[in-house]
Amino acid sequence: IVFRQSNKEYELIEWVHEAIDKACGIVINPAAFTFTSMALMDALKMFPHPIFELHISNIHRREPIYHKSLVSPVATAVLAGLGPRGYALAVRGMCELTA
Repeated sequence: IVFRQSNKEYELIEWVHEAIDKACGIVINPAAFTFTSMALMDALKMFPHPIFELHISNIHRREPIYHKSLVSPVATAVLAGLGPRGYALAVRGMCELTA
């Protein structure tokens, strides 16, 4: 498992491209880029393995601007509203899915 965090869109995109040849799955919390980054969505489209989109809060309980994810259509699964516990559940689910 490799954990990375960045607020820089270009770094996230570079890491997704790097993962294409190295990873068997991606768990990503794209934060605000969920709703704004077509570039991140395009990078994720190229990834040939499972992608889990993760949000600590339930984005559907927030303002309408947060209801349209650009990532969800390319994600294998979406986890939202489970708080920080969502990360452990996502990793467990990814391990089961890719085993």
